[in-house]
This record gives sequence, structure tokens and C-alpha cells, in this order.
Amino acid sequence: MRVTDLLKDASIELNAKVPDKAGAIDKLADLMNKGGNLKDKEQYKKDVLAREASGTTGLGDGIATPHAKSAGVKNAGLAAMTIPEGIDFESMDGNPARLFFMIAAPDGSNDEHLQILSKLATMVMDPDFKEALIKATTKEEFLKIIDDKEDGKFQAPASSESSAPAVVSDHIQVLAVTACPTGIAHTFMAAESLEQHAKKRGISIKVETNGSGGAKNVLTADEIAKADGIIVAADKNVAMARFAGKRVVITKVADGINKADELLDKALSGTAPVYQATGGAEAEGAADVSNESLGRQIYKHLMNGVSHMLPFVVGGGVLIALSFLIDGMSVDLNSLPAEERGHFGNITPVAHFFNQVGGASFGFMLPVLAGFISMSMADRPGLAVGFVGGALSSANGSGFLGALLAGFLGGWLVNTLKKVFSGLPAALDGVKPVLLYPFFGILLIGVACLLIIGPPIAAINSWLVDTLKNIDPSMKMAIGALVGGMMAIDMGGPINKAAYVTGTGLLASGVYDVMAAVMAGGMVPPLAIALCTTLFPDRFTEREVKSGPTNYVMGLSFITEGAIPFAASDPLHVIPACVAGSAVAGALTMAFDCQLRAPHGGIFVVPTIENPAMYLVAIAIGMVIGCAVLRILRKPVERDA
Repeated sequence: MRVTDLLKDASIELNAKVPDKAGAIDKLADLMNKGGNLKDKEQYKKDVLAREASGTTGLGDGIATPHAKSAGVKNAGLAAMTIPEGIDFESMDGNPARLFFMIAAPDGSNDEHLQILSKLATMVMDPDFKEALIKATTKEEFLKIIDDKEDGKFQAPASSESSAPAVVSDHIQVLAVTACPTGIAHTFMAAESLEQHAKKRGISIKVETNGSGGAKNVLTADEIAKADGIIVAADKNVAMARFAGKRVVITKVADGINKADELLDKALSGTAPVYQATGGAEAEGAADVSNESLGRQIYKHLMNGVSHMLPFVVGGGVLIALSFLIDGMSVDLNSLPAEERGHFGNITPVAHFFNQVGGASFGFMLPVLAGFISMSMADRPGLAVGFVGGALSSANGSGFLGALLAGFLGGWLVNTLKKVFSGLPAALDGVKPVLLYPFFGILLIGVACLLIIGPPIAAINSWLVDTLKNIDPSMKMAIGALVGGMMAIDMGGPINKAAYVTGTGLLASGVYDVMAAVMAGGMVPPLAIALCTTLFPDRFTEREVKSGPTNYVMGLSFITEGAIPFAASDPLHVIPACVAGSAVAGALTMAFDCQLRAPHGGIFVVPTIENPAMYLVAIAIGMVIGCAVLRILRKPVERDA
């Protein structure tokens, strides 16, 4: 599919006048709607804003590509706009955005919008092409420039700076690898930027892209051996062992976009560090070796484990919760014999089916958590070691705490084994990842989990669970207030994640009330802000009042991040108000003895919660308190007459 197949005349506006980022998104959504691509413009805008809350789509160098896959989209499409004077779009290089492409894809599409975005990201990194689009005076000219570029017929204006003649060489001077976690826009933008800057300087270059479709334009061993310099601009692990003994500039992918000339200079200077591989031929290394603190490194490894664990926990938890709901609607628990009450959730055939499938999914929680923590630390050889450690932690009663330790210990053990076996002959390199690392790693993690750390951690876990189950009600409210308030402090950041991971981990030990407090605390911030914009619009700008109602949907869906734009613009007033409301909601869920077995879902899983009516009451009270505090803290906004 071509870019212009998705871009209609009605969805283009040249030389637009908008005041800010919100205005640009509003205008682009209107253009998208005029093109007939939307069935619910407000839903689509909400999803675009949610995408922006997770990270700006201001890609730098004057370009912005707001986008979303949304239930509000009817047909995949594009909208385009130019603002020659530029506006602040929170771009990652801090420069004003002047060229905008908005992308829309239906909720059920096969990542079509990501493919379009990848193609666009590559095309617009050509500075001559970008400037030609910005200077276009008619829509016909704008579309023809895109068609010419896609067909390879685009010619830069004669006044443009010509490329320097390539240096005659029998090899490619600079090799590069670009990669980002999603492998969509930034991967290809960095590649294009490096290629364009190298071309203008007469430097021969080859760039390997580790995108969503896998590695493309892969560097060969001969090219690596002959290269004068190598650049790895990546925010995720890439194959690094092949660069052993070569001088490699290792940096983040954003530098490939914004600092291409500087990277090329470093690569050709002969002063870059020599890369030392620690594994076999299959080894991968982290591309970002900036001086991170120990806490930051631990957090990144933990989040790698949690992100892979969550689908198992969410899917399994909801199914198990439904099994209890089905039995609760089908069976009178008080009429059952005492021995059958312990099988609640497995009594009726349908409930048993849901419980069995959910339990199978939930059973992978600890092995996957530990396995991917270990893999984050030690690459693929660490996966099996951590996975076994997590499984043993599940079996020996050490639970979530044991799996956390097993994950980090597994990664450390594999990295240690790499050093121990580094002196073996090169002929044995292929044996290390398939025999030596897994055999000794699994053996050692087994000894640790069953004989050393397992018993004391199991005792601590048992004590913690018993304490939480039998704690005084007033103390339970304090715990609920603590985790609920933590959910609102940084709204998706480390403190929020710490509370969420704690609640999720306790699910595996049969403690369900903490998770209830966590979800209530996460739902309150967007709801409190939405309510305040509705009742007290004089406390907000016109743009905030318009965007406020979308937070009702985000709050009810347990998407705390919906509050981020408001908190970012006024943290001293918004965050304390949200924390107050979330803490009260968390405390009340404990007071009402609400139990939640599903770690996500918001309003959609309320029927599966024990004492659902009072759970909603707790959230409503927290929302009202957050709204009231915000109204008190914020002063009226002066508006133009």
C-alpha cells in the first residue's frame, strides 16, 4: 500500500494556524474525520492522547506523527498538516514541529498503522524531502512530492546542498545498527538520518535495522571485519558478540536521529572503546551502556520480568475471578456442606472450566517473572535458569519474593558462568549456550532455591501472608491508603509500579485485598480530574476542560496515565489532590473488605470483586475527595474576555 492511497485531499491542510500541541491534534483529528476515516472522532482523539501520554510522537527535526489504533477508526488513513513557523510539540530534540502526519488504524487491523509509520519515518528523514513538503503551496503538489519520493523520482531543488563525493574505498567505512523497543519509527528514522548525513559527507555506510519485522540489511562478518568504525544506536538488546575486538560507538537510538554527524565523527576517529564480548556467537548485549545507577538497572530488569508476566496474570486472574462469579450466581454457599465450600469456583462445570484454564495461565506467573528478569541481565542463556528458579519458588512456597530473588540470582549466575568459561578454547563457543550455561546454571539455581534462599524466603513469605490476612482492620486501612496513594504519585512511574507489583505478587499468595486497593488507587486520579473539570471548569484552561471528560473513560478502565497531562502541567496542585483521593479510596476498600483476583480491568471486572457495591462507593468517595482538594488547591484561570 502506498502512502498516498491513505491520504485524501480533504485530510490535508497547508500553512495551518494552531496555537499548541492540543490544537494540532484537534485540527488533525478534524482532517482525519473529513477524510471519512473515523466513526467516533472523540474516541479516536482519546486514544491519540493516551498514546501521547506514554511518550511524545514529536520525533524531532521538525516532524511529528501522532497516531493510534482505535475503535473509533472506520478505515485506516492519514491526515497531513504543515505549520511553517512551527509549534511546540514536546519533540525529543526540543525543536518546533512543522510537518505533521497523523495516522489512524482500526482496532482490529494487523498493525497497518505501524507499517505506514515506518515508511513515513524513513521518508521524512530526508531533509530536502521534508522541506519540500513544508514549502508546498497546493495539495496536489504535496501529494506529488510524496509519490515521487516513494517511486524514487524525487529530486532535491538545485539550491539544496549537494552531497559530497564518496571516498573511494574497497570496503564500507561505517557500519551501524539501529533499534528501539517497538521497532517502528525511531529505528528507521535513525537509520535514515545516519545514511543521509553520511551521504552528504561522502562516507560510505550500511545500516542494519532491528525493526518490528526483524533485522533487515544485516551486517556480514566480512563487512564487520573491514569496517573503519561501528555505531550501535539502540534502546534494546542487539546481537553484539559479532563486534568483538572492533571499536564501537554505543548510544541511544535518539542520538542516531539528532546527533548523526557527531556519531560519524566518533566512529571514524579511532578513539571509540573496543567492544569485548562475554558470550558465545549467539550472545546479545545491551546497547545503552550509559552510567546508570544500580537502582535504575534493577528497575529495568524487574520491569522486563513484570511486562512479560502480566498477560499471564491478567488473563488467568480474570478467568479465575469469573469462576467464582459463576459459582456465586449458581450455588448457595451456605447450603453446601463444609467440605464442598473449599471447592468454591470449581463446583459447577462451567466454573470449573474457567478455573482450570485460568489456573494454568496463572501458574506461569512466577516462572515467567524470574525467567525474563534473568534474561534481561544475561541475555538468552539466562532465560532457562531464571524460569526454573521461578518454578521452584512457586513449588517451595517462597512465592513472589522467592521468584524475584531467583530471577536476579539466575542472571548473576549466568553472567558469572560466562566469565568462568571465557578461557575455554574458541572451538567450544557453540557448546556454552546450549550445554554449559543451562546445565550449571539450572543446577546452581536449584541448589540456591531449594537449600539456601528457599526455606528462609518461604518462611518470610508465609509470615507476611499470615500477617496481612490477620492484621487489625485499622492497620489494613493504613496499608490500603499507602498503596492507593503510591498509585497516584508518579502515575505509571517507579513508585506506581512498585505498588502495582506488590499487589500483583500477593495474588499468588492468596492475598486479594491489597490488589483491590491498588486498582482503586489507580482509577481515582483520572476520575477526580474529570469530575473537577466538569464541576469547576473555571479552574482549568479551555483545552483542559475539553479534554477532561476523556478521563472518565480512562479512569473507569484503570488507565492512571490519563491524568499525566494535567499532572505534568501543574504537579504541585494536581498530584497532592490525586494522592489524597487515591489514598482514601485504597483505605476504604480495605475497610469494606473488598477482594480482587484480577490485576486489571477497572470497571469491567467489578462484578468479580467481593463486595462490588462498596468497592464502587470507595472509588466514588476517593474521586470526590480528589476533586474537592484539587478545586481548593487550584486558583481560577483567567480567560480572555
